[in-house]
Formats: sequence, C-alpha cells, structure tokens
Amino acid sequence: MNLSKNKIKYIQSLKDKKSREEHGTFVVEGDKMVAELLNVMKCQLLIATPDFIQSNFIQQANIDEIIEVSKSELSRASFLKNPQQALAVFYQPQYALDKEDLKEQLSLALDCIQDPGNFGTIIRLADWYGIENIICSTDTVDIYNPKVVQATMGALARVKVHYVDLYAYLKNTEGISLYGTFLDGDNMYEQELTQTGIIVMGNEGNGISAEIETLITNKLFIPNYPQDRETSESLNVAIATAIICTEFRRRLQKQ
Repeated sequence: MNLSKNKIKYIQSLKDKKSREEHGTFVVEGDKMVAELLNVMKCQLLIATPDFIQSNFIQQANIDEIIEVSKSELSRASFLKNPQQALAVFYQPQYALDKEDLKEQLSLALDCIQDPGNFGTIIRLADWYGIENIICSTDTVDIYNPKVVQATMGALARVKVHYVDLYAYLKNTEGISLYGTFLDGDNMYEQELTQTGIIVMGNEGNGISAEIETLITNKLFIPNYPQDRETSESLNVAIATAIICTEFRRRLQKQ
C-alpha cells in the first residue's frame, strides 16, 4: 500500500493537541522508540522501511495497518529533519490512578510544567529511577506533544502519566507524604526522606503554586556548593528533579 496524501495529512495533523484528542492517537518516530512501544501499546499505523520491518518482530505486535516505504517517502510524513526508518501512530493508552497503590510507591507530581523538553526529560528520569506514575496538573504540557514524546526516549513504555485537578487530588492523599522543592525549604540532605510519597515539582518560572504549597508536608531545599558562594538563582526543573530523585533512591539503597 502506498503512503497517500491523506495519510500524510492525518499524520501531520497530529502535531496539534486538538487533533490528537479528537483521534485519541499520537506520533512516535525513531527506530528504537517505535520498536519499544510496539511491545506495549496498540499501533494504529506503522510506516517503515523494509529493513525495519524485517529486523523487528512486527508480526507479534498489535498493528492495524503497515505501510512499507523508502526513507525518502518516510521523510514526507516525518516531523524530523533527519528521520530514521520508522514512524508510528499509536492509540493513547488509558491508565487508572489508584491512591492505594501510590501509598506503596514513590511518585512525581508536576505543577504546570510548560517546556516539552523538560517534561520529556522528567519522564525519562522517572523511568531511570523506577518511578511508575507521574501526576500532572491539567495545565502541564501535553504528554503526546511530539517534542515531549521524542525527549522521553521510549520511557513512555514504562511510565504512566495522569492529568488531574492537582490541588483537589493532592488534598485527598491522606497517609501519603508530600514533598516539594522550595528556595526557603530545609536542606534535603539533612531531612528524613521516606521510601514512598509524592515529590511535587513546580513551574519553570514560578515554582510550585501558592495553592499547592499549602498542601506540602515536607519543604525541601537543594543546597548549592559552597553555600556561601554567589550562584544562579535556581536550577532547571529537570535537573532539580534528577537531584532530588537521586537522593531519595540513594537513601533507599542504604536502608
């Protein structure tokens, strides 16, 4: 089957959130990411070169339609300047969020994260540190934004992302420790950290909102070094997430 103009038009429309929501689908590009997600998600459309199709267990994946193309044909549909050998349209998975499960896990909550690169990196970090759930405010950038998807480097295969009214959700999390990073918080290296809980990370420019701040039970500060040295005003949110997740997991290893 040929790659028709209508197929290309449909794929290109998925750059927009409104179209992604209408169709319940999203685009993934890159050989490794496509192959990884084919193992865990239902695929509506796979567009790939013969080499990719032959070198992967396509027959075992749940795929509605496969179109075999050359690399030059693939570039007509791709969002990338230098596409590889595969592009896939996946159905958006639906995940349940059980608060009882969260009591047994370390999770992340994101309060209005806006930069796609930051969000994708945080998802990748969550995957690295075995964090299975990320709870997002409704004004956080869309997980299926193509730039977010690419930045996750396949972590979407293992990390579940949920969008909720974050204040209302966190307000009803009895029995779960809520951590947040603040410039006026307590040195995180000197505080007791639990194996479970929710770590809240705030907006790139404004941090955690005043409303969400009222719910935080443990305010943490990531100290600079040396502490009396003049330094940057704050850390990038993805870097801050990496530092705080590292410390939580380091403590777990010591127990």
